[in-house]
Amino acid sequence: MRFGIFYEHQLPRPWGPDDEYQLLQDALEQVELADRLGIDYLWEVEHHFLEEYSHSSAPEVFLAAASQRTERIRLGHGIVQLPQQFNHTARVAERAATLDLLSNGRVELGTGEASSEAELGGFGVDRATKRAQWLEAIDVLARMMVEEPFGGVDGRHLHMPPRNVVPKPRQKPHPPLWVACSRKETIHLAAEKGIGALSFSFVNPDEAKHWVDDYYATLASEACVPAGFDVNANLAVVLPFMCHPDEQTAIDRGLDGGHFFGFSLLHYYAFGQHRPGVTNIWEEFLEKRAMFGFDRTIAGNVGDHLGATVERNGIGALRGAVGTPDQVRELLSAYEAVGVDQVIFVAQAGRNRHDHICESLELFAREVLPDFAERADEADAARRERLAPAVDAALARREPARRGVDHVIGAALQV
Repeated sequence: MRFGIFYEHQLPRPWGPDDEYQLLQDALEQVELADRLGIDYLWEVEHHFLEEYSHSSAPEVFLAAASQRTERIRLGHGIVQLPQQFNHTARVAERAATLDLLSNGRVELGTGEASSEAELGGFGVDRATKRAQWLEAIDVLARMMVEEPFGGVDGRHLHMPPRNVVPKPRQKPHPPLWVACSRKETIHLAAEKGIGALSFSFVNPDEAKHWVDDYYATLASEACVPAGFDVNANLAVVLPFMCHPDEQTAIDRGLDGGHFFGFSLLHYYAFGQHRPGVTNIWEEFLEKRAMFGFDRTIAGNVGDHLGATVERNGIGALRGAVGTPDQVRELLSAYEAVGVDQVIFVAQAGRNRHDHICESLELFAREVLPDFAERADEADAARRERLAPAVDAALARREPARRGVDHVIGAALQV
């Protein structure tokens, strides 16, 4: 199993004049450290207008900076929003290819459609068509990174004449493709499209097993018609994270951050009544957290087995991977056992401190990571071998890339 670190660039109120500057500088230091420690992936979101929850509106800039301060860690867009009002598909292809060249082929290209009203309304994206826009754009995006020249598209939402979209990425045929998933239905769709599933729901290993089983069964079936020109068979889950030799210290350092992550997400995507520039989500969190499953007295009980949630008398509360190295190892082994390919840690959350995050990563890398790293290459190779016939069959079902200029000239003559 592989591991990643995840960034929303959370910044609870109140804000000082240098807070956003320091937030980004600290994050780059954490990424450098993760690269040295052997963490496999960095994932960076794209969100707009989501105060406190996410100040990451230009992930391509942050990832470019990270590419020059690291050597091996994979640089993941988690995710680029593909509806046209957010990002024209050609610009996504150009930026991803440039980052891939700058990083010597380390880009992981996650995509999605957005779902918060703050973002959709801010950019004028029609909620009713956003899935259709993503489906159209993901196919065109792959073609733009492969075809020379791109043969053009006259779709329902995207119209573009033939152009050679340059530069082309270093990875061939293109960087691995992923999609953001919050429900089992979207994970099923990821398998149908032959792309990696980035699950941003906090699920326990038992629930994750159902997702893994369906994902790989679908990917191996005739329902899989790849969105790209290669298949990226990967399923990742996200967990709050803080590791310390003393469990109570881990809880004190990391639980509130993980809870604020979940609460602020629900604020924008479910129950929040947000007034831009006015609403203080951190204050609401402190007042209402227990009402929404973020009860510190339940999740902060020393001696519990770790998991996405813990329960007391039928009431659940988020815990994640907040605990000692032994507890974290036990939890991760459960995810590995059900076939999860990657666990992504959310450590930069709420008011979690930079020095605590760095200490936690160092402890994890020293005492937990080696147990999994020694099996990761073998597991990846076994998965590729097991899926090779299904992947070949799936790629045969995908319409091939258009090569050369003959099809472009033909299309022009028909017009």
